[in-house]
Amino acid sequence: MDKYINFVKFISKFCGVIATTLIASAILVIIDMVVERYVFNLSTSWQTEFVIYSLAAATFIGCPYVLLVKGHVNVELLPHYFDYKGKLFLALLASFMSLLFFIVLFVLGTEMWWKSYTENWTTGTIWNAKMWKLYLSFPIGMFITILQYIADIISLITKREMPFPGLEVTEEGNS
Repeated sequence: MDKYINFVKFISKFCGVIATTLIASAILVIIDMVVERYVFNLSTSWQTEFVIYSLAAATFIGCPYVLLVKGHVNVELLPHYFDYKGKLFLALLASFMSLLFFIVLFVLGTEMWWKSYTENWTTGTIWNAKMWKLYLSFPIGMFITILQYIADIISLITKREMPFPGLEVTEEGNS
């Protein structure tokens, strides 16, 4: 179990690095676009699309990292009123429901990516990028997020991780 959890943590952290790189490259391209347009009075053709697709890919590929570091929004109103077992139940319920949601997203995203690949979809613009390359970030991000959810569920069940921040387990397993 530890090997799986550590492997998924490594992949999720790597996804965070990739997402950060994509965001940084989008920022540099925006700077380039502004300089080309307003300093040199040149037209830009590919920059806007590159920025849009880079930011979308950063969102999808960065998803497992956000889950790893618990960077998503938590509403902890109900868990506040429960003991450890109640909090664990809520955390597992939320994780399983989210896991199912991401499995659906992965299946649909893979279907969309495959269709764009087999039918050779392109953007239809001057840049005319192949859409399958752009769509690939979605199933990759969803798949690694699925792996991260499984690692989180294992961590909750085996008490490697507490269901909510600030919760400590006593010897009897209650907070």
